[in-house]
Amino acid sequence: MKPSILLIEDDRDMSELVGGHLEHSGFDVQRADDGIKGQALALQYSPDLILLDLMLPNVDGLTLCQRLRRDERTASIPILMLTALGGTKDKVSGFNSGADDYLTKPFDLEELQVRVKALLRRSDRAPIGTSGNHHEILSYGPLTLVPERFEAIWFDQPVRLTHLEFELLHCLLQRHGQTVAPSLILKEVWGYEPDDDIETIRVHVRHLRTKLEPDPRKPRFIKTVYGAGYCLELPTGAQLEGLQDVLSQARQDRETQAEASNRATA
Repeated sequence: MKPSILLIEDDRDMSELVGGHLEHSGFDVQRADDGIKGQALALQYSPDLILLDLMLPNVDGLTLCQRLRRDERTASIPILMLTALGGTKDKVSGFNSGADDYLTKPFDLEELQVRVKALLRRSDRAPIGTSGNHHEILSYGPLTLVPERFEAIWFDQPVRLTHLEFELLHCLLQRHGQTVAPSLILKEVWGYEPDDDIETIRVHVRHLRTKLEPDPRKPRFIKTVYGAGYCLELPTGAQLEGLQDVLSQARQDRETQAEASNRATA
């Protein structure tokens, strides 16, 4: 059966160009020209992947991406954003809204196909730990990864992760205590050769820190090695003393701040 792709793009020429190329490459392509139709088709067809333009009529791409991520029927569908907005802030907004990858117009159709195949391959591959690799690390110190639920047990507390956050953390855990280059992370987690833009990684590292660090602005565990990459350093033995209380307090403080923010905007 052909992999199914939902293309949500209001520019007719772009839709014909991209849709035609993907169909010629063996994909089944459904198309929508605005955000409302796009959401309806996503629910109706449950595609294997969504290509999403940002500048859409009725409902813009960022809002639609957030809606798709909040709905359990579409939450796990990979989303690749296609947009002419190529600034760093635009990319950060895209990833923060839930996009898995981001491609700036104009782009090469072969590059698009590489990104599409990488996302499909990653979303369809067997869960970590089932490949027969007995040397794979799934637990170290206070961290245990649970592939079946895309979850981390962190100081005895479950932490829900997105697929990308899980695979990024897994990539770092395999090389615990070592500096992992952005090029290796992009290739292993995203599945394609790197370019000069590592904002993709930065955003997801930031999300991981928000979930695991007592103070994400001063990371203790997921460290940036400037000019070289990222390093996961987990505490063991005597280093663990008192950390669980620090993390519990930080979690409570964040929950209190979130509740106050929700009340203020209600």
